[in-house]
Amino acid sequence: MTRIDDLQWDTSGLIPAVVQDANTGEILTLAYMNRESLIRTLELGETVFYSRTRNALWHKGETSGHYQKVMGLMADCDRDAVVVQVQPLGPACHTGARTCFFEHVDGFKPSNRGGIGFILKELEALIRERKTTRPTGSYTTSLFEGGLKRILQKVGEEATETIVAAMSGDRQETIRESADLIYHLLVGLQEMGISLEEIAAELQSRRR
Repeated sequence: MTRIDDLQWDTSGLIPAVVQDANTGEILTLAYMNRESLIRTLELGETVFYSRTRNALWHKGETSGHYQKVMGLMADCDRDAVVVQVQPLGPACHTGARTCFFEHVDGFKPSNRGGIGFILKELEALIRERKTTRPTGSYTTSLFEGGLKRILQKVGEEATETIVAAMSGDRQETIRESADLIYHLLVGLQEMGISLEEIAAELQSRRR
């Protein structure tokens, strides 16, 4: 167990803070903390950083509304860097991107960001945004406008089609139908106000 006083601050009194999505493991941003911002983070339960350009504390989301709920914080073996595990309430990057790390460096193979956890969280966020904005011509919009009964009907249809594809032994068709089923199920969950975190918590409880 590492205490705040045990952390190794640099000559400016700062420590690098890697911010990570607690659910998907995705790296969202790299920021810096001083002792005061770390204590404020502990008190608020939300990330507070130290801005080196403004020489001031920076409560993430204070102006954008994109707060980061802190789920845990760990120090590395040398205690001179920390990982802050968060549940992000919106994009981490000032550009509006989910993560600040999206620029591939020339000569290196692009990293695979297609992990199932990342994909599900990204899809959930998109469906939530569609429910709020209801863009014209969007299939997701049409589902929400049809109401819960229509959404659940589609879930049933997709479940049946997934079973038929699997029974036929068609592997690729089973993959496609399974993707359709998961998408429609996420729409239904969003309409009912049920999050993936709640599903994860239920699954976690069953491990015991």
